Amino acid sequence: MAQPNHDFEIQFFEGVLKHNPADTDVIELLGGLYTKQGRIDEGLRMDRRLVRLAPNNPTAHYNLACSLALKRRKADAVRALRRAVEAGYIDLKWLREDPDLASLRSYPAFLEIEADIAQRLKLVKGKPERS
Repeated sequence: MAQPNHDFEIQFFEGVLKHNPADTDVIELLGGLYTKQGRIDEGLRMDRRLVRLAPNNPTAHYNLACSLALKRRKADAVRALRRAVEAGYIDLKWLREDPDLASLRSYPAFLEIEADIAQRLKLVKGKPERS
């Protein structure tokens, strides 16, 4: 099955970004569109830009980790993923399913991040009451 062509959307959002270069929503959208088109380097550039503009945004760091993983830069991807978790990323189900992170699944540092998120989720759910 052929991938959908996102050229129109990319051109549109590139135009929007020229007029408002700090629009984090547009930067995030472009990063995703570039990646879907297989333009990983351009997606990575947008992800880096987004992290600079929104350093406390867990999704920005997560997306950066995905781009780095697609470039097979495991150590850098794991660092970005750790920052995402530190900033509040806790979607363990998607972390385990995301095809962009497939190259990290057997990497020991990735497994540590999985365990960290699982622990954070336990804390969010609360501890059992003592009698």
